[in-house]
Amino acid sequence: MHSILLVNPPIYDFAAYDFWLKPYGLLSIAGYLRGKAEFTLFDYLDRLHPFIVRQKGLESDQWGRGRFYCEKVPNPSFLEKIPRYFRRFGLPRDIFRDFLAQQRKFDFVLVQTTMTYWYQGVAEVIEDVRDALPQAKIILGGNYVTLCNNHAQKLGADFLVQGVNLEPLWKYMGITPDKNEPALWEAYKVLEVGVLKLSEGCPFSCTYCSVPKVYGKFKARPLERSLAEVELLVELSVENIAFYDDALLCETDKVLEPFLNEVIKRDIRVNFHCPNALNARFVTKELAELMVRAGFKMFYLGFESASSAWQKRTGSKVFCDELARAVKNLIIAGAEPQNITAYQILGHPYGDIQELEETMHFVHSLGIRGMLADFSPIPSTPDGEFCRKWVDMDEPLFHNKTAFPIILMGFDESNRLKDSQRKLNRNLPKQQPS
Repeated sequence: MHSILLVNPPIYDFAAYDFWLKPYGLLSIAGYLRGKAEFTLFDYLDRLHPFIVRQKGLESDQWGRGRFYCEKVPNPSFLEKIPRYFRRFGLPRDIFRDFLAQQRKFDFVLVQTTMTYWYQGVAEVIEDVRDALPQAKIILGGNYVTLCNNHAQKLGADFLVQGVNLEPLWKYMGITPDKNEPALWEAYKVLEVGVLKLSEGCPFSCTYCSVPKVYGKFKARPLERSLAEVELLVELSVENIAFYDDALLCETDKVLEPFLNEVIKRDIRVNFHCPNALNARFVTKELAELMVRAGFKMFYLGFESASSAWQKRTGSKVFCDELARAVKNLIIAGAEPQNITAYQILGHPYGDIQELEETMHFVHSLGIRGMLADFSPIPSTPDGEFCRKWVDMDEPLFHNKTAFPIILMGFDESNRLKDSQRKLNRNLPKQQPS
């Protein structure tokens, strides 16, 4: 039986916060191979690791979110002009090196990648594994590998998995998967937060989004597998579950509604959250009531801009009246206004500062929180490719969402807008803290 090490790398970035971050792709692949290989997990971002638990100021809030342990590091040369501190987020490197020194040999080391501009953490893992386990085959998969394959090939892994077609992976490893198995959550010694996907892909074609390229067309996952995964998480004492779906409200009558009805029927009691933006267009009165009744607590709505011209240019995702209606439906259903947030894009190349400020005030007028989502130019997307006039899109560090708005509009203007958003949120009607 093969011995496999699963690694979720550290993050090198200006900022990072644990909004229910878990290596779901990595755990899902391991779940398909449950019982067919021996697994060991090393998650640099596990905030329940004994080292992290001993630190002060890194405790979770009531919903399972919190700060990562971090250390300041020099800005990479490509980003040396960005006036922000660069940091390495995650467990200290020596802990992983000591861990490797104490382990027996692994046949395969699977490393998950996410943001394209986080590749420095992946490179660090590969270097340490090569030093300690020279015979192990290192396999990379995820967004970075899919979107920046030529760049990823330079890191020195043995095998790269692009997109969601896993057949080459199974052939390379010589193992036949069981795709009905849930993710390998039991790989964690202690677990308080889990994540879930009821579907893959998205039916929309927003010009700034990479989901269609990475995950393809919208496709629902088997209902029974999703329910089994929730029940496994509950058995492991998880209280908060975040949905990682990119289109959670697509075909709700076939996907989300049957799932939530079963959750209620089986008396499964957890707190659900949706950090990936919900499409406000589909938040009907009936669906809002069902979501709240099933345990949804934190609602994040994708709004991007109040400008109808901007919306039409980038995919016609959500318009003002649709957001207002969604917020009204959620509040009537019992959602707490302070637990509803609308994302708006900061630093989009087609954005207008005056329009953004109008968007911020419109969201504020609805009595909910606004959050400025820094724009990250993603290669192969129309909007990302347009950004080649400002940055070298072939260097993933330039995809950094903190850096690009500063490059586009300047440090002072970027900060002014963020300060304005914080002030608007502070001036919302006083409510009990979430």
